[in-house]
Amino acid sequence: MEFDARAAKALKAGEHLTFDAAPGLRLVARVSCRTWIYRYKSPVDGGMRQVRLGSWPSMSAIAAAAEWERLRGIRGDGRDAADEKRSERRAAALAREKAREARKTAVFTVRKLCNHFLERYRQSVSATTYAEAKRLFDRELDDIANVAAGELTRAQAYGLIDGMRGRPVVAKMLRQQLGAAWDQAIDAGKLPSDAPNWWRLVLRGKLPSKGRTIGGVTQGVTKRVLSDAEVQQLLRWMPNFTRDIEDALTLYLWTCCRGAEIVAMERTELSREADDLWWTIPKAKLKMARNPLTVDLRVPLVGRARAIVERRLDSHPGRWLFPSVGRSGHIEQKALGVAVWMHMPYSQTRPEWVRPRLPVTHWAPHDLRRTGRTMLAALGCPNEVGEAILGHLPPGIIGVYNRHQYDSERLEWLRRLSTHLDHLAAA
Repeated sequence: MEFDARAAKALKAGEHLTFDAAPGLRLVARVSCRTWIYRYKSPVDGGMRQVRLGSWPSMSAIAAAAEWERLRGIRGDGRDAADEKRSERRAAALAREKAREARKTAVFTVRKLCNHFLERYRQSVSATTYAEAKRLFDRELDDIANVAAGELTRAQAYGLIDGMRGRPVVAKMLRQQLGAAWDQAIDAGKLPSDAPNWWRLVLRGKLPSKGRTIGGVTQGVTKRVLSDAEVQQLLRWMPNFTRDIEDALTLYLWTCCRGAEIVAMERTELSREADDLWWTIPKAKLKMARNPLTVDLRVPLVGRARAIVERRLDSHPGRWLFPSVGRSGHIEQKALGVAVWMHMPYSQTRPEWVRPRLPVTHWAPHDLRRTGRTMLAALGCPNEVGEAILGHLPPGIIGVYNRHQYDSERLEWLRRLSTHLDHLAAA
């Protein structure tokens, strides 16, 4: 094959040289280089193809002729060299991608995955919920913390959760949080898109709660409701608690609100309307805050509830009605449960403390909310009004179309509940 180097150098961008001895081989001039190209008709579908052989002068004319001869032989065998080269490039790119994913997965441990999840989880939940999730990960993941997340096996996931059968509630919480963490890692590209999320599969529906254990005896799963006689006993005994605990537990019964809402009551949330004192709980403080149908909950304070709130307004001039020196500025909800437990006759916590014991046993503060709701039903309160008092959203399409706030109904039925509770206390 004759090749004229001076003619090659003289080519302008877009021009090319062809060679009679090598049909289809050409040297194409580009702005910054000269490129050897082999153009041919595909033996597969008859379409025109071209393959880049290399750049001149890095690839000499002799080397280009040799490569042309090789590719011409491939075409003669009925194969398409351009398609094969394209397949090779794709295979090489896929191999490089898998290698990158393998390196990324190798260093992306379960601990790093959970930390990545917590960074984003913090932005969507309350500080308390975030702290609980972080504590759960810190305490329960030691056995698999340094395992590469992408290499975690189903047996390892099963072993971790199965080893917690004695604590089924904690096991279900951990399984749920890890499932969410794995989903987020896959969505964010931290794990391959086809990585299995074993936490969604192992022991699904097979971790039933056994309920609380008292004195080594499992009590089973119960939804405790105090009877009228037990409420009567409890109201008489309440002054044995500290004033803060007594007031909070009384508000459970008189308002049917949640403990977290009661202890976080603020001065600015209270308003006098006509002859009544109302407490407006902001949507952000409610359990269903993230539901778009949730609105601020308005609670009329009647009877003992009003007396307690007015007394605390006078005695606590600051922001919170249940102030505390803790980080939140107010008493924590768990303090109520601890106080009730400490006074149970079977409590062995700090046995050296001499303290009065409750005459009504096997209940927790939240059971008072359930008791108040049950009393409303027994008094004849319509179901939709009772659920509005609790701050529950109407189910399904009813909640979408029925936007009535039930303020007057709340006031009427909480007055009836207050009268009933006062009657029990005075009996």
